[in-house]
Amino acid sequence: MRKVIAQNRKASHDYYLEERFEAGLVLMGTEIKSIRGGHVQLKDSYVSFIDNEAYIKEMHISAYDHGNRFNHDETRERKLLLHRDEIKKLQQKVKLKGYTIVPTQIYLDKGMAKMEIALAKGKDLHDKRNVQKEKDAQREIAKVLKNRY
Repeated sequence: MRKVIAQNRKASHDYYLEERFEAGLVLMGTEIKSIRGGHVQLKDSYVSFIDNEAYIKEMHISAYDHGNRFNHDETRERKLLLHRDEIKKLQQKVKLKGYTIVPTQIYLDKGMAKMEIALAKGKDLHDKRNVQKEKDAQREIAKVLKNRY
């Protein structure tokens, strides 16, 4: 059973999402409690590699309300759990021009926090405008068809 906690809608607006991967997260006790409460934000976060290990940076997990002085740092780097082959594949793709890895959503699966990350290529401003025009056109067509029947 999969319960989506947070989604990064800005990622699909700013990037072409090509491949998606599921990654586990290494968390502290107060972090998982905050995630279960829905106090997580993926807006400006991204994935980087240090010593052949993947880390999520700039992901904001709010401090746990009932935590004590050992509460977690809200924007610390958190290690992602991926297979070695996946890490190598992602590292090779990131070295190519224009690719980055962005988180698309965080969810709970059987009580464990998981993150969906995507290999992404940046969109230009005119690409964003074209996508918006297409969405508006589809919305207008659906509206006309709905009123017609």
